[in-house]
Amino acid sequence: MLTDFAGRTAVITGAGSGFGLEVARIAMQRGMNLVLVDVQADALERTRAEAEAAGVAVLARRVDVADVAQMEALAEAVQVRFGAPHFVFNNAGVAAGGLVWENTVADWQWVLGVNLWGVIHGVRLFVPRMLAAAQADPAWRGHVVNTASMAGLLTPPNMGVYNVSKHAVVALTETLYQDLRLVTDQIGASVLCPYFVPTGIARSERNRPAALAAGAATRSQLIGQAMSEKAVSSGKVTAAEVAQKVFEAVEQDRFYVYSHPHALAAVAQRLQAIVEGRNPPDPFAERPEVGAQLRAALRSGG
Repeated sequence: MLTDFAGRTAVITGAGSGFGLEVARIAMQRGMNLVLVDVQADALERTRAEAEAAGVAVLARRVDVADVAQMEALAEAVQVRFGAPHFVFNNAGVAAGGLVWENTVADWQWVLGVNLWGVIHGVRLFVPRMLAAAQADPAWRGHVVNTASMAGLLTPPNMGVYNVSKHAVVALTETLYQDLRLVTDQIGASVLCPYFVPTGIARSERNRPAALAAGAATRSQLIGQAMSEKAVSSGKVTAAEVAQKVFEAVEQDRFYVYSHPHALAAVAQRLQAIVEGRNPPDPFAERPEVGAQLRAALRSGG
């Protein structure tokens, strides 16, 4: 397991804000070389300046993680500058809501491009380099952390595109864990499943590419956006606290990382329904007033 961080290299996507920024700050404190990746230039520049002020070696790249050519160029630049990274945090993410049949092709391409393909590219480009480093040095250790969500373990309504992307990340990362166990004991894997934490994801439309621009918002999408902003902004657990949990998981070689363990009760109910062949449980069982409000809003004619 990876426990010695000083002088090691960390690749962090979505490093300009939220979990990525806070993970980068802990990595700075631990004396790691930092590869900072974000699509938002001004946010990336602020993180780069903070890292350089902390005295660590930095490679900052503006990259759209959904773009295969940009990610391949990033991986090559990391290899040239630092060699194989020891810690890869595939974290960049965006969100879109609404009733699942109302999402456009552009919605699907944007969300899956960042949330899923960004992780796929991070795994396929960096893990082979990490394996080569491990094979060359029996003392070499590495770890990959992919950011999913509690929406990767649950299926809350009115946010289907996001759910699909995050369920895929959970499945990918669980498989990565098993595949790595087949070939090495030197590289670990974890999946981060945060619940509602104040980050910039509720405003991720700010970085949506023009080629995948959103159409006119439907009522369900407007409602979903408002509910998401309210839930995220009211979160009591901070991104910095979640980043600390990420490093603890890496040090302990622990796979599942949760920001809100109490939310696992709903996961257990879902899994029990699957095992027993029952219909999916009511997602609003603990807060029926929320379900009532959402149904009334979506069924009203106004």
